[in-house]
Amino acid sequence: MISCRLSVILGAKRIKVADVCRGTGIARATLDRYYYDRVNSFDRVVLEKLCKFLQVKPGDLLVMIDQPDLFEAQAASGLTGALAKGKKA
Repeated sequence: MISCRLSVILGAKRIKVADVCRGTGIARATLDRYYYDRVNSFDRVVLEKLCKFLQVKPGDLLVMIDQPDLFEAQAASGLTGALAKGKKA
């Protein structure tokens, strides 16, 4: 899964989302989606503006996080069998 680290970068640099809005011209609603990592598709223009404003590379802003398959995790923990029998896990 790809994760956006905008909140981490802004926190480290002590920059407010409102300052990014003013400095980049990106709409607050758009920045909020990036900040709270709720972006479904990444706009190249937005990424470019963010990277230039924050002086970071795209790889600093977007990172790949290994996320195990949900069904594999359940099988490994034994939850599937317990749930199938109606027992609490």
